[in-house]
Amino acid sequence: MTRIVLFLIAVGLIAVGVALAIDRPGEVIITWPWLDQVWPGHGHIKIPLMALAGLILLAMALIAIIWAVLRAIFRSPFAMRAHSRRRRGERAYEAISRGLLAIGAGDLAAARAHTTEARRLAPAEPLSLLLHAQTAQLSGDRATADDAFRTMVNRPDTKALGLRGLFIEAQRRGDTASAHAFAEEAARDNPSLSWAGRAVLEFRCLTSDWAGALALLEQQKPALDKETYKRQRAVLLTAHALAVEDSDRDTAKSYALEAVKLAPTLVPAAALAGRVLAENGELRKASRVVHNAWVKEPHPELAEVLVNLRFGDAARDKLKRIEALAKRVPGHIEGALATARAALSAQEFAKARSALADHLKAPTRRVALLMAEIERAEHNDEGRAREWIARAVNAAPDPVWTADGHVSDRWLPASPVTGRLDAVEWRVPLAGSLSAPVIDPAPPPVAPLVIAPEPAKPAEAPAPVQVEAPEWNSAAAAKPEMKVEAKPDITIEAKPDIKPEFKAEPIIPLVHAPDDPGPDAVEETGPVIEPESGWRKIFG
Repeated sequence: MTRIVLFLIAVGLIAVGVALAIDRPGEVIITWPWLDQVWPGHGHIKIPLMALAGLILLAMALIAIIWAVLRAIFRSPFAMRAHSRRRRGERAYEAISRGLLAIGAGDLAAARAHTTEARRLAPAEPLSLLLHAQTAQLSGDRATADDAFRTMVNRPDTKALGLRGLFIEAQRRGDTASAHAFAEEAARDNPSLSWAGRAVLEFRCLTSDWAGALALLEQQKPALDKETYKRQRAVLLTAHALAVEDSDRDTAKSYALEAVKLAPTLVPAAALAGRVLAENGELRKASRVVHNAWVKEPHPELAEVLVNLRFGDAARDKLKRIEALAKRVPGHIEGALATARAALSAQEFAKARSALADHLKAPTRRVALLMAEIERAEHNDEGRAREWIARAVNAAPDPVWTADGHVSDRWLPASPVTGRLDAVEWRVPLAGSLSAPVIDPAPPPVAPLVIAPEPAKPAEAPAPVQVEAPEWNSAAAAKPEMKVEAKPDITIEAKPDIKPEFKAEPIIPLVHAPDDPGPDAVEETGPVIEPESGWRKIFG
């Protein structure tokens, strides 16, 4: 707005000046003494005022044009160089874009061509280096990819990307020490890198450096949501407490209580807290911690802690505590198992059988083995015990501590395979991986298809075979044109009162990749029967 006002004021002043000059015409006299000496009588020049103004404007315009021409001549080499650089950059950008798209599509030939073009046009561009590294990875040339990532590490703007690439390559070739070093350097240079912080945390968990893992988790706290931070800190505190349980009971107690406060449903933390509290005589507090965790996550470790809550208790007192605990989660199998085991220790065999009664139709392995113990203890019946042990072999599996396909007999704070924190879960191994029912040990019989041979007839005069149709299709069968020539050696006899049933046995389906055609089909040696709706149609 200010510029517009100033422009209008300047235009107004110029207009006023022009109007005054027109209203008051005059002349401008220019005296040149040296011209009078050379050319007498011409040393004085008279020019009208408006003409002089026009001459001045014309001279200024000529000077501006001459300056622009000279400036363009002198700057032309620089302009041509800038245009060439801009054109080269546009071509390099196009090559990089097409190369990245080719890598995403898996077109190795196109990716290599565009990579060569990009490296020729812009060899020092970060995206050109990335395209070169990813093309090498796509072609399986690990050495070239490693060299490209090391080149990125030597530049400040691509160092983080280079370290990430070197970390991935080290993991692929199984070089754990190098991968750890690359992740440590990336986390030290840029603590906000989530992949680096997670990798360093996993490495420290694999090496049982719980103090270092806790310190690193505190550095990553701003980048984590509140619940994730609390859960991971509780897991690390529990791991640290278990590590110092035998050497420093006070530290283990403080870490376990803090872990229970952060994650009340973490079974190992609650079990450890219950043990250390019971040892210190804080029985009420220990019982409360165990009960709170049991309600959310029933687990045999919690039941064991409650059974051994007070040293020297009688077996019947332990049974009463377990019965009260089992009532908190009615119908749960862990409560039934805990009650049955406590009742077996107290010689209360009726209560033990009653606790397991609801789980005997489809017993798990622990249920079957516990029933075998009951049979031995109550009746000394080795036959029934062996029968239950045999059922345990084929019984459904029980939950265990498992992560990434690894099964452990105790809780671990991180996966022993990948080092992923809080990956070990209490569940049935491979639960949920199969969508089909378990194989039935006794599938229903399949009704056989009767195939009766027909006496051989002379080949030169084959007799037409007419297939008898059921009542609902009798009209079609009566027509003379509804006949078909069949081979004289076999006849398929189909009776209306016996309908063959084709019922497949339940099997575990194979899961294939989208591009996997699956296993080769087994060639059948018998006659192929094509299923059709109703009886086989007869075409003339």
